[in-house]
Amino acid sequence: MDVSEDDSAYNVRAEIPGVKKDDINVTIDGNQVAITAEVKHIEEDKRGEKVLRSERFYGKVYRAFSLAQDVDETSAQAKYNAGVLELRLPKKAAVSAKKLAIQ
Repeated sequence: MDVSEDDSAYNVRAEIPGVKKDDINVTIDGNQVAITAEVKHIEEDKRGEKVLRSERFYGKVYRAFSLAQDVDETSAQAKYNAGVLELRLPKKAAVSAKKLAIQ
């Protein structure tokens, strides 16, 4: 997984080969980003009516990370093509701290 940034957004490229896009979930909570994917792989070697070899594996992959600034989840974009998930996560405008007057 690669994470880069420019002035307005974070860009994430994660390789998740062999997974359908419907089996990938991305959640954003403030500056926390989590990517989960359900991996399903079935391989059979058939010759005639007799199965000579059959392999299966199932599992879940999970990756979570924190960014330096909160993400504007309403403008975030995700694209999945050829086993690569690409995320564009716009940075939320920084909220200036309010100084509280003491009386």
